[in-house]
Amino acid sequence: MDEQHSRRGRWPEGGRAAGWGSGPHCRRGGPRRARGGDRWPYAGAPWGQEGPPFRRRGGRRRGRLPWPSALFLAVFVLVGTAFAAVDQPDRQPLDGYAALLLLAGPALLLFRRKHPVITVFGVSATALVYFAAGYPYGPVFLTVAVACFAAIVAGNRRAAWWAVGTLWVGHLLIAHWLYRWLPPAHDRPAPWGQELVIAAFVVALCAASELVRERRDQWVREGAERAAAKKRRENEERLRIARELHDVLAHSISVINVQAGVGLALLDSDPEQARTALTTIKAASKEALGEVRQVLDTLRTPGDAPRAPAPGLDRLPELIEQAASAGLTVGIRRDGERAALPPGTDLAAFRIVQEALTNVVRHSGSRTAEIGLGYAPGLLELRIDDAGPATGGDAGGGGNGLVGMRERAAALGGTIEAGPRPDGGFRVRATLPLNPKD
Repeated sequence: MDEQHSRRGRWPEGGRAAGWGSGPHCRRGGPRRARGGDRWPYAGAPWGQEGPPFRRRGGRRRGRLPWPSALFLAVFVLVGTAFAAVDQPDRQPLDGYAALLLLAGPALLLFRRKHPVITVFGVSATALVYFAAGYPYGPVFLTVAVACFAAIVAGNRRAAWWAVGTLWVGHLLIAHWLYRWLPPAHDRPAPWGQELVIAAFVVALCAASELVRERRDQWVREGAERAAAKKRRENEERLRIARELHDVLAHSISVINVQAGVGLALLDSDPEQARTALTTIKAASKEALGEVRQVLDTLRTPGDAPRAPAPGLDRLPELIEQAASAGLTVGIRRDGERAALPPGTDLAAFRIVQEALTNVVRHSGSRTAEIGLGYAPGLLELRIDDAGPATGGDAGGGGNGLVGMRERAAALGGTIEAGPRPDGGFRVRATLPLNPKD
């Protein structure tokens, strides 16, 4: 999946090989759409992966003028006003100047995305001049509504309110005072009920625009939250796989390292013991490969079931046998009534014991260790002790073992305590809840 994305945009699978990456028409840095980036950096919105309903797909289309909608509005306004003029014989007849004013609004709407403030004031001004000239009422209000809607959705609510408010006040002055000096001749004042209807229309228009803008902002916030949650889940899964691989490889390679040293030391003097060491290396490497394959199975197609169950405390005898092959004698002590463990707790307990024994093999001079399993109501307590002293040796570890154990315990709501004992040994103590948090 990651291979299908570039740093600058999204690439369809195989797109680079199909012509984007080579040829005489290829630009440096990828195609123009890829360099433009994505204005809506989130996925999983209610409408799918393409953004809100009013967003055009593709970066190149965003820069185009919305001429289809402007052309439709121009035709609708001209035809609708011509029909409306039939029932308004007392108004000025439509002429070329009226047609220019009616077309000015849709023409200005071409720039409503790039310059919403200029557009809403310009459309309001042309509508006001149209009314002052005494031409018939009609769908000229529609261009004002579209300009106001575009300005508010773009975040310029104050400019939209000022523009529409100025238009309403201007119309109020024309209809109730300036009509004496403006065409048509012998005009009468407009009824006040008409002004109330216009005021209600303006308020409803602005309120609807505000609602759309708030909804769009909510979509953006929800999309950003979904993207952050998705990234967090991916990081957690990556850390989980890293912990699994570390625990598997650190333990197995430590056993292999010890047995390889024994085999080299006894190759000439005791070939049979060297053969035993090589047999142990083969078994440890086979088991490590199996567990690594199981971890990597989680990266396959979602929905596929794992090929083998995750390890748990029922495999402690195998773990003790591996430690014995590395020269470590391990004892087990159980306290309390044994209880069934949830899969997550069982796996975490096994990995913690495995990592603790690996640290004993690598870093302790003691050849004995003890595992304590304490079962309490709703709680599992693990304790791994060795007599020490620490040797300071390192078989290639990077110091991530204790960090991984703490992360495993914290993911279940448990705790880890690790440190030297007063008698010189070392103790790892883990407390894991049997009802882990989600």
